Amino acid sequence: MGSGRWTGAPRWVRVAVVAAASVFAYGGVVHVIDLFGGRAGPPASTPAWLSLYFLSLTVLDPLAALLLALRRVEGLVLGCVVLTTDALANGYANYALDRAGGVTAGRIGQAVIAVLAVALVVTAPRIAPWLESSSRRGPAEPSNGSPSTRLQRR
Repeated sequence: MGSGRWTGAPRWVRVAVVAAASVFAYGGVVHVIDLFGGRAGPPASTPAWLSLYFLSLTVLDPLAALLLALRRVEGLVLGCVVLTTDALANGYANYALDRAGGVTAGRIGQAVIAVLAVALVVTAPRIAPWLESSSRRGPAEPSNGSPSTRLQRR
């Protein structure tokens, strides 16, 4: 991400976007490894729709990372959807399908994904004004003034 692309954006916004893009890049790598059998695959009892969802993350995770790296608001929206649905899918897999009791590695992973989802969804409205939309060139306009206007008020 070039510094010119982020001119005027607060440091916390840049850090949040880089962190989110990194999470999605990591998720994409993990799902590709899963696709090629690098980790233990899902049990045979996993519903086809759930396996298909996890397969779709091999495309959706890297796409969210790329769009965020390009400073696109669509990447933020996709990221919120992906993390939220990933937390829900992993919750289903680790609590409804997995009959193991207590704490498991899958349940810890699901909790981490859920925390990341909540963090991104909660911060998204403050990050979005600093990103570009495909429907317009330049930063998206927040409802209470442009990002530069908000900085001048402080």
